[in-house]
Amino acid sequence: MEEFDVVVVGAGIVGMTCAVELRHRGARVCVVTADEPARTTSWLAAAVWYPVGIGGSERAFAYAQESFDVFADQASQGVPGVRMIDTRMLHRNPLPADPWWSTAVPGFATEGAEHPFTGTWRFSVPLVEVPVYLPWLHAQALDLGVEVRTRSVESLAELADRARTVVNATGLAARTLCGDTTVQPVRGQVIRASNPGLSTSVRDEQHPGGHTYVHPRHRDVIIGGTFEPGTTDTTPDPATAQRLWARATELVPELHRARVLEHHAGLRPHRDDGPRVERDHDLVPGRAVVHNYGHGGAGITLSWGSARDTADLVEHALEAAAV
Repeated sequence: MEEFDVVVVGAGIVGMTCAVELRHRGARVCVVTADEPARTTSWLAAAVWYPVGIGGSERAFAYAQESFDVFADQASQGVPGVRMIDTRMLHRNPLPADPWWSTAVPGFATEGAEHPFTGTWRFSVPLVEVPVYLPWLHAQALDLGVEVRTRSVESLAELADRARTVVNATGLAARTLCGDTTVQPVRGQVIRASNPGLSTSVRDEQHPGGHTYVHPRHRDVIIGGTFEPGTTDTTPDPATAQRLWARATELVPELHRARVLEHHAGLRPHRDDGPRVERDHDLVPGRAVVHNYGHGGAGITLSWGSARDTADLVEHALEAAAV
């Protein structure tokens, strides 16, 4: 008999959320991870709920809405690292129609703005401080009875004798583990600075120098960002950092009182068609594989919705295997 019902490969936000959701549904779950939590891509995320780069499909909306609702509930319950944050999206071009995701956000509103801006979207969304929330999520998994094992995996077939179903939440590693070259690295560089008293998240996606955001957390501020497809070097670039800082202090002058603490660069697992969440019948003979990867910069935003869809697919696979 297999040791587990499900092995989840990957311990970032997506993998651990899947593990917790599956365990809540009664499955015997093991998480296999090559990296400690502090080395996963999720750890570097600015992690404000915002459906960036995933289109406006019905599925994307459902995932985003469900994740919003879960995080908003967690914020109300005082879950570590989760809170609601007021957000301003500033526009330099003629103000567009409300975005496709606006109906998922209670209180979404449009306001005026001073030059050089033409208007503002104002809304409140969940902010997730990953260095606080991800350890909490790991602890929840362990308390529920999820086993976590640290090991590298060269092939998902290696896990076939451990569980009836494998969940592939490996992000960029899916390129080699399942031969999906549609998942591409997109480099993002951020600055972590001290917080001079900021409490509102600010975005300017139409800045001539590139997308700019300032996300204040309790003790620091995450400043970004860049979107560099195909770049795999994770060494922060000093010139890029200078440009980020210049744009951020122009957008939020209070940052002149802040102190730069760290520079980070990470690789987002991007797919043009959005995340792959589906059952794969052919990858591992005799075993079902359920994929959940390719969230790009929207891992937090889609995490709970995609995890619940993944859990539905796993349940169907386990039921079919039992027949």
